[in-house]
Amino acid sequence: MKFFRTFFKSKVGLGITLGFLALIAFAFTTSDVANTSFFGGVAGGDRVAVVGDRRISTSDLTRAANDALQQRRQEEPTASMPAFIERGGLEQVLEQLLSRAAIGEYARRLGLRAGDNLVNSEIRQIGAFRGPDGQFSESVYRQALAAQGLSDATVREDLRTGLLARQLLIPATFGVTTPEALARRYAGLFKERRQGAIAFVPSAALAPAGQPSEDQLAAFYQANRAQFIRPERRVIRYAFFDEGAVAAQVEPTAEAVAAFYRDNSARFGPVERRSLNQLIVPTQQQAEAVARAVAGGQTLQAAAGASGLRTSALTRLTRDELASQTSAAVADAVFATQQGQVSRPARGVLGWHVAQVTAIERTPGRSLEQARPEIVTALREQNRARALETLSQEVDDTLNDGGSLAQVAQTLGVQVQTTPPLTTDGRIYGGAGGEVDARLRPALPTAFQMDESAPQLAEIEAGRTFLIFDVARIEESAAAPLAEVRDDVVAAWRLAQGLAAASRAADAIAAQARGGRDLREAVRLAGVANVQIETIDLTREQLAQTAGQRVPPPLALLFSMAQGTAKKLEAERRLGFYIVDLQRIEAGTVEANDPLLAQARTALAPVAGEEYAQQLVTAMRAAVGTSRNEAAIAAVRRQLAGDN
Repeated sequence: MKFFRTFFKSKVGLGITLGFLALIAFAFTTSDVANTSFFGGVAGGDRVAVVGDRRISTSDLTRAANDALQQRRQEEPTASMPAFIERGGLEQVLEQLLSRAAIGEYARRLGLRAGDNLVNSEIRQIGAFRGPDGQFSESVYRQALAAQGLSDATVREDLRTGLLARQLLIPATFGVTTPEALARRYAGLFKERRQGAIAFVPSAALAPAGQPSEDQLAAFYQANRAQFIRPERRVIRYAFFDEGAVAAQVEPTAEAVAAFYRDNSARFGPVERRSLNQLIVPTQQQAEAVARAVAGGQTLQAAAGASGLRTSALTRLTRDELASQTSAAVADAVFATQQGQVSRPARGVLGWHVAQVTAIERTPGRSLEQARPEIVTALREQNRARALETLSQEVDDTLNDGGSLAQVAQTLGVQVQTTPPLTTDGRIYGGAGGEVDARLRPALPTAFQMDESAPQLAEIEAGRTFLIFDVARIEESAAAPLAEVRDDVVAAWRLAQGLAAASRAADAIAAQARGGRDLREAVRLAGVANVQIETIDLTREQLAQTAGQRVPPPLALLFSMAQGTAKKLEAERRLGFYIVDLQRIEAGTVEANDPLLAQARTALAPVAGEEYAQQLVTAMRAAVGTSRNEAAIAAVRRQLAGDN
């Protein structure tokens, strides 16, 4: 049951210890992997931690953090490294690295191993290392590693650690069962009913109307810079060229038209097509007997029926088409026969053929003048494709040799255009009007990986439209200067002041409600205005019927509290505070044959397995010993956040 899988899901899963395997696969399916040379301010040999006998270097941490950020950007394209760090992402990545190293160290102490053949097998299964034939390619593998700045030894070590993790963790989680008493307890919770009320104190209603002082505003901005981080923006210059750039090379000459006519004489010569009824028999003797019967006055259909066979019809076939379906001998025999007559027996792929020609259609050949329009159209398309291919290769060579976008555009006679600052998802930053050219969008992911003034060529419409583009300016992700976001900071300050007032009001209401008073009475006694109150009377089963919808946080809190308590909960986006008052809990009962019992047992087993795995990893870390170098960690944090 989906409700049990989500409501009782563990916060920590196997992904925290096995997730690093995904980092390798991810590195070979995206073009944006950390370039560790960017982090030159932190020595690659410095360690951020030691696990057992293994050191985790600053470069290990920076690469893992960048890989994690790129995965985050698959769901949130504008995610930035400063915001990722602010939300605790770097600490989570470090914890994963420590767990990963501990698993490897512990496995080696136990004598477990993952041999080269097993690692080779894992490498061969990674799709990014396969060549055009779908098989593993050593050259593709080496190129992929070089493109990502990885060594063969690094990849093999990561895969080897992952294989060791499987050996240790899978036995700890395999076949986990849920005790009957535990399953019954959780199944009973599903039928439990809770009654209470939820009040909401909005921040906006308590926010000050006046302006903050300059000192207040500056202090608030410094303390909350992470709220005002702007995503990375890039200004892109670009120009398109298409068949118009090669228009002078498209029109065919008279000599080319004549040569095309000569080389394709069969296409423009006379064409004869024949329709026929045919009979196929196993032996030559049978075929000759059928031919004699037809010559004696029988129809081909009657002769076939006498042998228990049936004829089949073929229509409007040329000699070559008939030969491809039967054989050259059959085609020769049919095309040597007059209309209404029966061909001599001839051997085909399936047996011996006897055919009666039912119709002959002859189309006279076309002269050069008659075929000229068709030939000119075909040659124009060939010339256009060939000229565009040659031109695009020349442009690419020019760019690779250091040519600029402006130089190439001038040579092609096309106009260079410049975008406003764009974010990674293609939006124009700052709410400026207009939209980016739709033809530019496919190149945006590449543009956000390029250096400034390093133009590239991209094919937008296969064989027809090409794009030349470069990055004119890069504006790194960082907190916006106070002067630029003053209005936003003032609004945030007011909201924060209102939130603080709402928090104090919510504390006063909760204190009154904890005395056993009705929530409405508690609000009145606390003297708080503009409070919204909603009465709640729900079972968990009713709550589960919102499957596919997100359970509101106040309701989730109501179903996790003790009876007779009142708790305060901050609303999302700092909009205010909820006061959740739980007055009564009615326990649910589950019969022995209730399907919920089996569903609870099934749903809880994986959760228990994940918990066992996490406990095992924690024990491994304690057994091998782990120490952190906080100074090095802080240096990596500063470097990634751009604070140096």
